[in-house]
Amino acid sequence: MSKTRPPVTGFPSDVSDEEWAFIAPYLTLMVETAAQRRYPLRAVFNGMRYIVKTGAPWRWTPHEYPPWEIVYQQTQRWLKAGVFMAIVDDLRALLRICEGKEPLPSAAIFDSRTLQSTPESGARAGYDGAKKRKGNKVHLAVDTLGHLLGLYVTPANEQDRAQVSELAAQVQEATGKHIKIAFVDAGYTGEKAAQDAADEGIELHAVTLDHVKKGFVLLPKRWVVERSFAWTSRFRRLARDYERLPETLAGIHVAVFAILMVQKWVSLVASSS
Repeated sequence: MSKTRPPVTGFPSDVSDEEWAFIAPYLTLMVETAAQRRYPLRAVFNGMRYIVKTGAPWRWTPHEYPPWEIVYQQTQRWLKAGVFMAIVDDLRALLRICEGKEPLPSAAIFDSRTLQSTPESGARAGYDGAKKRKGNKVHLAVDTLGHLLGLYVTPANEQDRAQVSELAAQVQEATGKHIKIAFVDAGYTGEKAAQDAADEGIELHAVTLDHVKKGFVLLPKRWVVERSFAWTSRFRRLARDYERLPETLAGIHVAVFAILMVQKWVSLVASSS
């Protein structure tokens, strides 16, 4: 006698009740009883999480979620409204306090990652000679715990040092000009980069590899941002650059950090109770 399978009640990517209780106020851009709302907001958010986690095309959104165009359009509204960055900013302070640190960081780490282009993003891609791939660079700034401070997308042929001004401005806006030092690699060195950082009140400190050393070496401070990139790479939508617009690619990165940080917050709250 064959056993019947239990009905599908959700996907592993769906938001938990505890996570939803925290983020729902950020995502509600209008009152829940508004006449134009046709689908539960949580179901729409779960649809977005499914796409970001699995890397599926928007049109392949499973039927358990609202129609793909609803999920896509609402995601764009959230990105344009900056709700995910608001979640990140608030959770960064909370998580830092839990780690015994000041709510506002005084140090940041800058680095970049090149995402290989796809037919959707190829028109704005550049060739990264060092990585030998065509794509777009994600320039990332995090605090010493690896939490997002700023993010910027350029073609892969753009130099890292040319993005210091933008990253420095973003981290100072996020922290109220509280950042004093930024740890970087050799790609961010040079007089122009140092001056761009100094204009925002930041001193660049290059952490470089001793040429005598061979093989893999865990570099002080810089490993933190590499770990942050590894966190985001677990979301398959960020395995390559599938977006037509750089703003969407940047926004999805911010959404992923918001997802990761709220999961960490809920876990900390549960462990302390």
